[in-house]
Amino acid sequence: MLFKKLEFKFTWRSYQQNFLNNFLKHIDDNHLHVIAPPGSGKTILGIEIMKQVGKKILVLSPTLTIRNQWEDRLQSFFVNDAQFDDFSFDLNQPKAITFSTYQSLHSFYKKFENKEDYFNYFKKHKIEVLMLDEAHHLKNEWWKCLFELKERDKLTVIALTATPPYDSDPLEVSKYFRLCGTVDDEIAVPDLVKEGDLCPHQDYVFFSEPNDLEINFIADFRGKIADFIDSLSADEEFIKFIECHRFVMHTNNTLDQIYANPEYFSALLIFLKSVGKEIKFELLEILGFNVKDKIDIPVFDLNWASILLQNLLVTDREILEKNESVLHKLEPQVRKINIFDKSKIDLIGDAVLYRSLSNSPSKLKSIVEIIKHEEDLLKDELRAVVLTDYIKKEFLEIENISSINRLGVMPIFHYLRTQVDKSENLAVLTGTVVVIHHSKIELFSLFDTFENYSFIPLISAPEFVFISSKTAVSKLVDTITKMFEHGYITKLIGTKALLGEGWDAPSINTLVLASFVGSFVSSNQMRGRAIRSQRNNLNKTGNIWHLVCIDKTDLKGGKDIETLRRRFDAFVGISKSEKTYIESGIERLELPEKYIDISITDLNTDALNQSELRSDLSMRWKSAILHGTTLSREIKQYYENDKPYNLQKQQKFHDVVKYSFLELGVGLSFFIPEVLIKNLNVLLSKGIISFVYTVLTAFGLAFGYKTYKVLKNYIQFGFIFKNLSKIGEALKESLIEINLITTKKENIFVKTEVLPKGDMIISIKGTNDFESTIFINAIQEIIEPIKTPRYLILKANLFKKEFDIQNFYSVPQIFGDKKKNCAIFEKNWKQYVGESEFIYTRHLEGRKILLKARLMHLSNSFKKTTKKAVIWN
Repeated sequence: MLFKKLEFKFTWRSYQQNFLNNFLKHIDDNHLHVIAPPGSGKTILGIEIMKQVGKKILVLSPTLTIRNQWEDRLQSFFVNDAQFDDFSFDLNQPKAITFSTYQSLHSFYKKFENKEDYFNYFKKHKIEVLMLDEAHHLKNEWWKCLFELKERDKLTVIALTATPPYDSDPLEVSKYFRLCGTVDDEIAVPDLVKEGDLCPHQDYVFFSEPNDLEINFIADFRGKIADFIDSLSADEEFIKFIECHRFVMHTNNTLDQIYANPEYFSALLIFLKSVGKEIKFELLEILGFNVKDKIDIPVFDLNWASILLQNLLVTDREILEKNESVLHKLEPQVRKINIFDKSKIDLIGDAVLYRSLSNSPSKLKSIVEIIKHEEDLLKDELRAVVLTDYIKKEFLEIENISSINRLGVMPIFHYLRTQVDKSENLAVLTGTVVVIHHSKIELFSLFDTFENYSFIPLISAPEFVFISSKTAVSKLVDTITKMFEHGYITKLIGTKALLGEGWDAPSINTLVLASFVGSFVSSNQMRGRAIRSQRNNLNKTGNIWHLVCIDKTDLKGGKDIETLRRRFDAFVGISKSEKTYIESGIERLELPEKYIDISITDLNTDALNQSELRSDLSMRWKSAILHGTTLSREIKQYYENDKPYNLQKQQKFHDVVKYSFLELGVGLSFFIPEVLIKNLNVLLSKGIISFVYTVLTAFGLAFGYKTYKVLKNYIQFGFIFKNLSKIGEALKESLIEINLITTKKENIFVKTEVLPKGDMIISIKGTNDFESTIFINAIQEIIEPIKTPRYLILKANLFKKEFDIQNFYSVPQIFGDKKKNCAIFEKNWKQYVGESEFIYTRHLEGRKILLKARLMHLSNSFKKTTKKAVIWN
C-alpha cells in the first residue's frame, strides 16, 4: 500500500466516524462530494480518505497557506516516528501525494501547447485521484483544466467544501456540479458544537441609518426614476413606437420570438395597458386565453419597466434598427439618471443604491459601538476581528476622521484608534498594510526577528507604526496572528481576502463582518473564523456581528438588508426565540419585516443586550441540540402579509377562505330573521311556494355574488394545503420508482405543516441528505411561479371549470428531461393529486398554454414565494 505508514494518532469524533463508515459507498461512482463546515477537521478527513483509497493523488487548494496546512496536518496527525516524505509540492516532480494550488495547476496546464501532453503527464505518473479542497472556487478558469482531465481519463474526484456556490450564476453552478458531482454527505454544525469542535455562537445584526447626504441621494434617485417613468407614459412618440412593435402589430409572424422571450412580450402589453390602451383579445388569445378567462394584467412597475427597457436598448436593439431615432433619444435619458451601465438597465437601484448603503460611513460608528460594548464585557479576554473588503490606502494618513466617507480597513482603524479604550491593543493585518502600536514592537521580537522588517511611524498617528517587510508576507501574517492569539493584540482589522478563508486564529470571540459581499461562500468562510472552538478554553462563545444600513424609503429596508437575508441562507444557527431551535435563514433572528416607522436604536439595544448573554448561549445550544439528531431540508411557501387576499395572483391557501365563510355566516344570521319578518304577510296571503320564491330572490340579490366568490375561493385555495401533501406523496413515489430515492420505503414519510402566519412547510423524513435535497428541489420547481418547464400540469376538473379556475404546476426537470420518467410522475400525480392534463410545452399549442400559465403568475415573478431551509430535528 502507498500509505501504510500513515495512521491517525487520535480518536475520531462520532460524526467523523459516521462519515468514514459511509464514504466508500459514495465513491464507487468515482465521485465523493462532501460539505464540511470550518472546524470539522475537513483536512484530516481528506487525508484519511486518501489513505483508504490508496492511489497516487494530487491535492489542490486555493492558496499556499491552505496547501501547506495539508502537509502540516499529515505530519502532525498521521505520522508517528520518522517523517513521511513521499510527498511533493512540485508538479514537475510528483510523488505519492502532490500538494499544489489551483493557480499552479492552471499555469502548468497552459504551458502545454499540445493538450495530449498534459493528459499523458497524469498517465505517466499514475495519478488517479484528484482531491479538491475548498472546491467552491472551481467555477471558471481553474475549472477547465480539471474537467477536461476528469472527462478524458475518468479520474476519481473528491471534492471538499464548506459551502457549495449555490447562489452563483446558474452556468457556474452547473459547471461546479458537473466537476464535483452531487453532494454525497454533509457534516452538521450542531454535531460539531455537540462534540466541542465548534463553540456556541450567535449572529447579531447592528443597524445604522444613512446620513443626510445619502438620504438626499436616495430620494433624488427615486424621484428621478419616478419622473422618468411618468415621462415615458406621457411620451406619445414612445407609446406609438410600442403600439407598432412587431410583437403587437405582427404577432402571428413573431410567435417564435415571443415564446423565446415571453417577459418582453408581457412588458409591452403591461405598458400599453398602463397608458390606457386597449389590449386586443387576439394578443391574449395566442397565450391560450379564451373569452371566459378573467385576466389580471399587473401594474407597470419598476420591474416591468426594467424588462421593457433592457430589451429595447440592449437585447432587441439590432432588430429595432428602423426605430433607432426613438431609442437614440431614449438612451441619453436613462444614462443621465444612472440606470444604464455595462449594458444593464437597473431601475430598482440595486447597484447604485447598494454601493451607497453597503459602503455607508454610518457603519464606522456601528463598529465603534460594537467593539466598545464587547470590550466592556470581555475586558482583556476580548479577541475581536473586523473584516472588510478593501484597504483604502488613501486613508493611511489622515488629519481628521470627519473627512472619512468610505468603509475600509484604514477608515475603520482611524475610527477605532481615536474612539475606543486601550488603542495600544489595536492592529491592522492585510496583504500589503500591517500596522501595530509602537509599544508592541518589543513583543514582536518574541515571535520574529527585527532584521527583515522596518517600523515606520505614521505621520497622523505616530504612536502606531507601519511594518514594511523585506521578505514574504506570510511570515509577518504568522507573527501578528501569534501576537493576537497571546492577547498582545485584542482588536484586529483585516481584509476578507487575507483572513476570510484558511486563516486560523481559534481565540476569536467577536467578529464584525464589515463586508458587503453577500455570497454564500464568502460569508460562510468569514463567519467560520469565529465559531471554531479553542483548546484550554471550554467556555468560549462566538458573537458574529453583521452591519446593515437601512433605506427607510423602502418598506423592506432596502438592498443592504436583502443581501444580508441572502447571506443567512448559508448559515445554520440558533434561534433568538424563547423556543430554541436550530435552522438556516435569517428568520431565526426575528427581525422586523418592515422598516418604515421603526426604531433603529431599539433594535440595536436589543441586540447588544442579547449579546451579553454568552453563558446563556451555551445552555441554549445544548438544549436545542438535544431536540434533534440530524439536519433535514424543508421548503416553506410564503403567505404574503403585505397583500393579503390577492387570490388570483397567489397559488396557495389563504385564511381569507375561512373569513369569507364566517362573513357569509354572520350576514345570513342577520338576514334570515329580517326577511322572515318582512315577508310573513306573503306566507299568510299567497302561500308557502310564493314565500319561498320571495326569500330565495332576496337571498340571491343580497348574497348571490358573495356566495359565488366564497365557493370559488374555497375550491381554488381551500384544498391547496391538502394538495401540497398529496403532491409530496406523488413526488416521493415517483422518486422511489426512478431510483433517485433508494432508502427503504417504509422508513420514509412526507410531512406538511401550516404555520400561524399562514406559511406552509413541506419536508421529507427518513431519507439521506442527498435524497432530501432532490425532493426539496423538485417540490420548489412544482410550486414556484411557472418558468420554462418542458412539461406543464393543468389541474382543472369540470366543477372548477364552471368557476373559471385553473391551477398550473411545473413538472420538475428530473422528470421532464425523459418522457419515460415524466410518464411515471404523471401516473403518480393522477393517483395522489387527481385528474390533470400534462402538457408538452415545446410545440406551438403547448407554448401558448405555457405563456398563459406564466401570465397568470406574473404578479409573483419578482417575489420570493418559497424558501429552502435546513433544520435540526
